[in-house]
This record gives sequence, structure tokens and C-alpha cells, in this order.
Amino acid sequence: MKATQHQRQFRPKAIPLILDKNDFLGCAQTGTGKTAAFAIPIIQLLCEAKDLVPGKRQTKSLILTPTRELAMQIGESFSNYGKYTDLRYTVIFGGVNQNSQVDALRRGVDIIIATPGRLLDLMDQKYIHLENIQFFVLDEADRMLDMGFIHDVKKILTKLPVKRQSLFFSATMPPAIVQLADKILVNPSKVEVTPVSSTVDAINQAVYFVDRENKRHLLREVLKDKQIERALVFTRTKHGADKVAKELTKAGIVSQAIHGNKTQNARQNALNNFKSKATRVLVATDIAARGIDIDELTHVINFELPNIPESYVHRIGRTGRAGASGVAIAFCDAEEMPYLRDIQKLIGKQIPVLENHLFPLVNLVVKTAPKPQRPPRNSSARSTTGRSSTGRSEQPSRGESPRKAETSSRPAAKTWSGEKRTQRW
Repeated sequence: MKATQHQRQFRPKAIPLILDKNDFLGCAQTGTGKTAAFAIPIIQLLCEAKDLVPGKRQTKSLILTPTRELAMQIGESFSNYGKYTDLRYTVIFGGVNQNSQVDALRRGVDIIIATPGRLLDLMDQKYIHLENIQFFVLDEADRMLDMGFIHDVKKILTKLPVKRQSLFFSATMPPAIVQLADKILVNPSKVEVTPVSSTVDAINQAVYFVDRENKRHLLREVLKDKQIERALVFTRTKHGADKVAKELTKAGIVSQAIHGNKTQNARQNALNNFKSKATRVLVATDIAARGIDIDELTHVINFELPNIPESYVHRIGRTGRAGASGVAIAFCDAEEMPYLRDIQKLIGKQIPVLENHLFPLVNLVVKTAPKPQRPPRNSSARSTTGRSSTGRSEQPSRGESPRKAETSSRPAAKTWSGEKRTQRW
């Protein structure tokens, strides 16, 4: 596979630093070759320090990653890079029966690639012990934060030996991730390429303005283009992904959905069908944005714009990989205008507007809820403002992401002039 410019920038800088046994901080978005940047030196260092003492192998390397798909892809990389060594690895993740994973652990492995939840489960059952870990990799750290795994990561850190080499990778560095890196790393070497704000130059981006209720019609119209052999379509919710996939299938377009509520077998089946081109459209939520690595994927369609602008960059990063060209299409309704402005501010460019289509935006005004009236002075209602009927402060329900609760309060756009659709946002 041809290395991209960013891979040529990242790998040559990262690999020598890791081979020097320094702690390492890599800030790089997906597609920059960071898996190879840590897998290759870990394999070399493990081979150089291979124990000659007979007996059960001891696990020397732990790679922690947020999603099952990403864990399996890292496992494939270790399999390919370590093909001519006698190192053993296993991939640990939830959603499947643990028996085959336990069998591999009993036989002994040098490298464990794991998601946090199943790793902790098997540690609690005494199948995994981390006291001999020499190399610890935390991959996609910011995604760990977004998915609520940081507390699990901190539990795992307490079980690792103090003397180890730690490698930390993140596409973005918000304050919480900086604090976590400071706890894990000691005088780390640092490499930063492809900041999240710089989208891949090879990706042609465009946006359609369309009413929400017409998005499904526009999607079918766009997919009439036979040059779109495969398309990855993103929605904001799991229910939305299922609905879009069902409607496309009903229209004769072979589609499947992939998200966190699907079983592991269903997710892998959908991914395999998409890779083999048996499925033309894969409809996904953001959980899959950094976990899907498919060569020659030409089109990504944002059926709904994400309310976190960085997610847009990771979504469209599924295309235009390994130096190939790609197309990223976005559907934007009136309520999503603030999201589009945030995205364009982040990437530092205006996304071209495609105007000539069958379903132009008609609903130009977003109705905002009326401002609540101030309760009369000395009214009992004043004392309960911000509290439920039980007297407790209102909090997001259990399972609701604090980040979602935070972003859902984003003010909506009030008006948009339909006469100048190419105006800057």
C-alpha cells in the first residue's frame, strides 16, 4: 500500500523514538499510520528481549483501544507485521462469548489488544495479570473520553507496573486528555502531525441544504449515481441508522446498519459485507467513525451533521485514504446551520454548496421555544426553579452522556436567507 504524505511524516519520526525506549506522545488523526508506528517497534523490542526460559509465556505488551472494530484491525496489523516471528497476540473485546479469548490466554500470549470493559472483566476473573507489562499503548485516548471509558482506563493503570514504556495516541488534546497524558507519561518524546482542523486535501467536500423530512429522498437521488460503488452514511443516532438502512433496502439499495446496539457478530457481518461490496451502503453512528478502515472507499455521506465538529473530520477521514481521492457529501437542514458554521471554523475553509437538486431547503426559519416567564416574587415556583418535583436538582439520566447533555443546549439558528445560498457561514 502506498504511504501517504502524513504517514511518511509520522512513522519515520515516531519509530526511532519508541525504539529508544522513551515514553511517547503522538497527536495524529486517523490515517497517519500510527498503528504501524507503535506495532513495528514493539514487535522488534519484544523479539530482542525474548525470554529463553521455558514455560508459559508472560504478557509483555498491552494495547488499549476504545472499540471492537479498532481492536480487531490492530490485531490484523500485529499479525501482518509479526508474521515471521514467534510472538503470539490475542484480541479481547466484549459482545461475544469469552471462552475462545480465555483459551488463548491460558496458552500464553505476548501481546494483548483489548477494549477496557472486557479486559477488566477478565482481570477480575484472574485470567489476565498485568504485572509483567513492559509496553503499554493507549490508542484513541480522546475517543476513550468521549465514550466514557476514562474511569476504566484509570482502573487499569493502577494494575500496571511503574517501570514500563508508555505510548499515548490521541487525535485531539482537550484539557482532560492532557491531564491523563501527564499521569501516564514520564518525559515523553512528542510527535504531532495532521492536526484535527486540517482535513485531507484529497477529499472533495460539498454540502446540500435540504429540509430534514426530505433528506431520505435526497439520499436515494444521490445514490442513483452508479459511480458510487460504496457509500458510508453517518447518522447521529442508532435508531436513525436503522431507519435509514431500512428505507434504503426497501428502495432496492442493499444497505446495513452498524452501531453499538448491534451484536458483535452482526457488526462484523455488516463490515465484511461492505468490504466485499456485497453491501453497497453502510449506515453508521460515530462509534464507527474511527473503527472502520476500508481501502478504496470513495464516498462518505453525512446524512446528519455531527454536533461536535471534530467528529466531522473523523467521519470524512474514512475516505481519501492511502493517497486515494474521496468525496464527502453533507446534508444540512435549517437546525444544523450552527453545526455547519462550527465545522467550517474548525477546518478553516468554506464547504462548497450544491444548489441544483430536487429537494432545496424550504423551511428557512427555526422556531425557537418562547422564553419562560419569570415567576412572580415570593411564588413557590421560584424556589423550585431548576429542581424536579422531588426537590432534587435536574441531572442527565443514567446512561445519558454528559457531553450530549452539554451539546444539546447549543442555540439553534434563527433565520437563514434562502436567496444567497453560497454565502459564507
